[in-house]
Amino acid sequence: MKRSMVTWLVLGALLLIVVLSAVSSYNGLVSSETTVDNKAAQIDTQLQRREDVIPNLVSTVKGYAAHEEKVFTAIADARSKLSGARTTAEKAAANTELEGALSRLLVVVENYPILKADTQFTKLMDELSGTENRIAVARQDYNNSVTAYNTKIKKFPAALYSSMFGFEKKDFFKAAPGAEKVPEVKF
Repeated sequence: MKRSMVTWLVLGALLLIVVLSAVSSYNGLVSSETTVDNKAAQIDTQLQRREDVIPNLVSTVKGYAAHEEKVFTAIADARSKLSGARTTAEKAAANTELEGALSRLLVVVENYPILKADTQFTKLMDELSGTENRIAVARQDYNNSVTAYNTKIKKFPAALYSSMFGFEKKDFFKAAPGAEKVPEVKF
């Protein structure tokens, strides 16, 4: 009788350890996944902020350089793609396209010294520059939280439970292929 009691206690203790490990792992994974989702939302917020500034910037430049329609069309198309992007990869690709279009806009601006002196344009450029910095920080924060999350779902003991509970690897916010190249601007 004593021996079976000890066996049951040992089995109960092992079961309790397994259950507590599963609960702890699950709660840690939920917390990490929520952090990743929050950081992704922060990127979206900053991308939206930039998207809101761009029409004002384009309108200001249009007053000086109305004949640069290709640049304005490229910006509008890229903004549209960014608005419609759903996945992290789609957002990264659309963001890269928009950055290229904005680079071409800035080259156009270089040809209009009066525009560069315009206070409205200067304010919009400062706001855009600040937003670009916020986007860079938000992307870095997101990628850091993705690294922590992806590491967590692969580490023991969470690796035992992560796929069982439906926790999957998250994608990093990467620049689209070719983004490292400076856009070529031809007049």
